[in-house]
Amino acid sequence: MAQLALEYEYKEVNMRRQLLTVCVITLLTLSQISKADVNSPDSNNLKTLEDYLNFASSNNAELKASFEEWKAALQQIPQAKSLDDPTLTYETGRGGDPRVDPSMQKIGITQVFPWLGKIEARTDAASANAKAARQRLEAAKLKLYWQVKKEFYEFLYLKEAIDIAGQNLELIKHFEQVALTKYTTATGTHPDIIRAQIELANLDEILVSLKELKKPQIARLNAILNRPAEAGLDWPNKPAFFKLRLDSAQLTKLLKEKNPQLAELGWTIESARNEVKLAKKNFYPDIGVGVAPQRDVTGDNSITWMFSMNVPLWRNKYKASVEEAQANVRKITHQKTNTENSLIAELANVLYEIEESQRQMNLHGNIMLPKAEQLVNASEMGYKAGTIDFLTLIDSQRVLLEHSLAYQRAITDNQQKLAELEMLVGMQLAEPLKNADDFNHSVKDKNSPTGSTK
Repeated sequence: MAQLALEYEYKEVNMRRQLLTVCVITLLTLSQISKADVNSPDSNNLKTLEDYLNFASSNNAELKASFEEWKAALQQIPQAKSLDDPTLTYETGRGGDPRVDPSMQKIGITQVFPWLGKIEARTDAASANAKAARQRLEAAKLKLYWQVKKEFYEFLYLKEAIDIAGQNLELIKHFEQVALTKYTTATGTHPDIIRAQIELANLDEILVSLKELKKPQIARLNAILNRPAEAGLDWPNKPAFFKLRLDSAQLTKLLKEKNPQLAELGWTIESARNEVKLAKKNFYPDIGVGVAPQRDVTGDNSITWMFSMNVPLWRNKYKASVEEAQANVRKITHQKTNTENSLIAELANVLYEIEESQRQMNLHGNIMLPKAEQLVNASEMGYKAGTIDFLTLIDSQRVLLEHSLAYQRAITDNQQKLAELEMLVGMQLAEPLKNADDFNHSVKDKNSPTGSTK
């Protein structure tokens, strides 16, 4: 009994240390959330990407649900380390012996102590489950940041597309005036004016369609930010562009080390292993210790000690429980392997798309757009001089529109994929550049499959 008491005293000290650590982590997390609430921007004044991220981290409903799940998992630890409630017994009865008080009452209390190691195993399992929940919270936060960045850059692309369409509309209006001037001087034809007006109508329809697209785009952003769908959002400020400096081998290593999905499964495996330990302890009995005051026939008071234990007789049941727990460990281990393989394959695809978007940015930004601008200028001069027709001039404008939009699409795709990459590896990877031209010039010097630069 002395050894049993010392063992439980030692465990109690360890449990208190674990509980203290959990409390510190909880307080730090709560302080970060409180700080985020204080610093979160006004919902009517969201301008920068940082504003959107701060607001989403403070208000997103899914992230709040993950946080509450983690808090609930933390509360399982003190439950797991506690003993079962003691049992209080009360007896009253009448005896046949006249010396016995006919209203004699007996009160006893019994406490069951699990076999050595049971409390430790189930507490370790609960602690591992809490750590797995913490990783789910981190995964939810990374996913939220990726969703915010994805929709933010899409919103920004919409603004750029509207601006480009508006600029091309003004260009066609200018061409219409050129055609009208040539017609009035008898050097042009009336069909040229009609063609310009047709092109104006087409571009005007494109511009209206793009402007109408703003409403569903804002609704998607508001859903992530936990704002009413109809709440308005102004056009955001253009953020700094980013470039990647790591190669695929480094990124794969980072993914294995920091991805919260893999970390969660790692802690889930740890919890399952403790469940195996706990199942093996079922082969041993739990011991009950009780005490009851008693008055004997002489009227003297005495203490009666009571001992009890369960009898783990049905060994096949406990053996099946152990095998079940071991199978669960193997199952989660296979799930982790499969998840890791899937994430690595997803990483390879994202890296390809980042490299492809960098090529497209270089193609459209450094080659096609300058050429398209030269083509428009040369075509206008040729049309005024009468060496080319109006259809050729309109085609040059369409080429300019196409490559302007393609350039902005490539920038958007690149930044969205960088955000997805950071979600996969669980950390920020990119460094800001002043503008997209710096990005394009840096891509020319890339020397790795992921477009890293020196």
